[in-house]
Amino acid sequence: MAGITPSPQTAAHPYVRPLSFLLGTWRGNGDGSFPTISRFKYTEEIQYSHYPNKPVIAYSSKTWKLSSGEPMHSESGYWRPKPDGSIEVAIAQSTGLLELQKGTFDEAQRRVSLKSALVGNATKVKEVNRSFQVMNGELSYAVEIGTHLTSLQTHLKAILKNI
Repeated sequence: MAGITPSPQTAAHPYVRPLSFLLGTWRGNGDGSFPTISRFKYTEEIQYSHYPNKPVIAYSSKTWKLSSGEPMHSESGYWRPKPDGSIEVAIAQSTGLLELQKGTFDEAQRRVSLKSALVGNATKVKEVNRSFQVMNGELSYAVEIGTHLTSLQTHLKAILKNI
């Protein structure tokens, strides 16, 4: 499924159409921090792709250290929007951590808000929330995590441009 984005002549599946503002490849820089680690900066590429006859968006993300270009993290999964404005997202991280997110999307605001329904294969992370918004041609997002030692707080923030 990766790498397929509807052309202007090919309509997105009706369930995916409200999230078509996400489709494509996005690249930019982000900041990471958390009480238990040192602050860091990274470059990221996110891809959202879609087969027009399927009600799902394929998602992938790769990050590199901003200073050296050394690979850092990757994750992939599927976004399943529903006609009622709800969404389910399944993500597998390169660390082995698995997330099942549930949330909502707002087509007019070009916003997606997700909260973890399940975090699997994690010894420290207990909760993950993600928020995404496209505004003025930029995709911004924030990831919050809560662990067995810390309350829910911002871990990652980035701004990416569609390339």
